[in-house]
Amino acid sequence: MTPAIFGTSGLTLTPQERAFFREADPAGYILFGRNCETPEQVRALTDSLRELHGRDHLFICIDQEGGRVARLRPPHWAGFPNGEIFDRLYDIAPATAIEAARANAEALGIELAEAGITVDCHPPLDVRQPGAHDVIGDRALGSEPLRVAALGRAILDGLARAGVAGCVKHMPGHGRTTTDTHKEMPTVTTTDEELETDLAPFRALADAPIGMTGHLLFTAWDTENPATLSSTIIHDIIRQRIGFDGLLLTDDIDMEALSGTIPERSSRAIAAGCDVVLNCWAKMDDMTGMANILPTISDKAAARLQRALALTRVGEANGDKAGLIARRDSLFAAAKLTV
Repeated sequence: MTPAIFGTSGLTLTPQERAFFREADPAGYILFGRNCETPEQVRALTDSLRELHGRDHLFICIDQEGGRVARLRPPHWAGFPNGEIFDRLYDIAPATAIEAARANAEALGIELAEAGITVDCHPPLDVRQPGAHDVIGDRALGSEPLRVAALGRAILDGLARAGVAGCVKHMPGHGRTTTDTHKEMPTVTTTDEELETDLAPFRALADAPIGMTGHLLFTAWDTENPATLSSTIIHDIIRQRIGFDGLLLTDDIDMEALSGTIPERSSRAIAAGCDVVLNCWAKMDDMTGMANILPTISDKAAARLQRALALTRVGEANGDKAGLIARRDSLFAAAKLTV
């Protein structure tokens, strides 16, 4: 198995993709808006991926946070709010905010499970900082670490109830970024002591099944390599200090924060200690290059992958999505907030 998560180009698999995916046997796949037209079409696509590999439990992920980060959108799918509104509700009634976040995540997870999607790249545990770039912004669950952790736990629990594994991001914290990592690499010069704030939510949710790195340079820990490519940050900070032992995947390896060819970046990420490399854009040359250069997935990473997928249930979401959304909305209405 190749330690990679690959994108697909359209609404159905091309013959070239079928042949390549069958041979490369990637750890999983990621879907984007280009892959999602109707619920029936998405389920047919995810079923075709499972059939291709003969694996009922297949890592098929999506970025479905709500707000501006949502690949499944109305009218075929429900609209879900961003993280900021749960932070606002927490100001008024913490327990209510946690309940609303859990109900919201379960409803969202039901839609994913029905579509055959097993992993949601959600929740972001990035602690919001004043003056930071808005690439995180209203996606954040708050600016206080324990609040972020409490809401993040509720989201993981809600997704799990629907049979979907959550992925916490962006380790070891993206809240201080001054630039958009899609365009360039941020340098964080905050001290080790101050960065404890960023680590706290991840430490509280260290038992999450899946985590994602961020492409940020933290000079307190490594003056040369961003987190995704830093063995120091992955081993000393993420694995040891945070205590995370779940499946660790990179943020999109194609982002302009990183340099070098896509296969070169991928090789460096695996060598640094990431379990799996995420490549989103379905460019066949890049995917072929990655498959040729990457080693077979390690035994430890394969075990982490299977442990995460054991939480998932494809198409078995039996919850009341409409009732969960109504419950969420009633909790906001009681606090005089509108979703």
